[in-house]
Amino acid sequence: MNATAADYRWLGDHCPELIEAYCLTLVHAVSPEEALRRLRARADGRVTGIPALVEAAAEAWKESGGERHFLGVCEVDGWTLVVEPNGYLGSLDEAAVPLSRDTELVTHFRNVNAVDHFSRYVDGELRLHFEPLFPYARDGADPDGAVALMREVGFDLREDDGDLEATTEAAFALAERMTGVRLTPELLDGAEFRTGSVPVF
Repeated sequence: MNATAADYRWLGDHCPELIEAYCLTLVHAVSPEEALRRLRARADGRVTGIPALVEAAAEAWKESGGERHFLGVCEVDGWTLVVEPNGYLGSLDEAAVPLSRDTELVTHFRNVNAVDHFSRYVDGELRLHFEPLFPYARDGADPDGAVALMREVGFDLREDDGDLEATTEAAFALAERMTGVRLTPELLDGAEFRTGSVPVF
């Protein structure tokens, strides 16, 4: 499917508590258990659906005093989906490099201050990185390899007077185009997440 930002308009209504601040990572051909191992995560339990994951993340933050990254992992179409409500671990080299070893990874992050990042790694190498609010400024080993896809999903690459609407939705669409994993309300509501936590670096 040729996803665009319009295909993810449902996020604001369906997952407002998630997309306000999140990190979402997709890792190819690595099991959820292996993803937790590569992150050196402590497995905590299981929850079903995004609302329960968001609640568990809030409780975990209170218990750790913000000293641990909380995450949930599940398998989707041959990829492991890592969801961090109010998190950012997947956006860090320290996590993305080992997670992407011998495979590929796509991750995007946004916090409550609208700081955002989108990255793609292949076998430990950062291939593409940009901020969705500033998609014209890209770096990595292949900064221009996804320019056509970026335009197709809805990013405005003009440096001046660019359209900044729906950049979060465009990030979700770009991740789908790169991985083939389409996220839907039904998938996120029914997903069983293994939860874990990692000490803050």
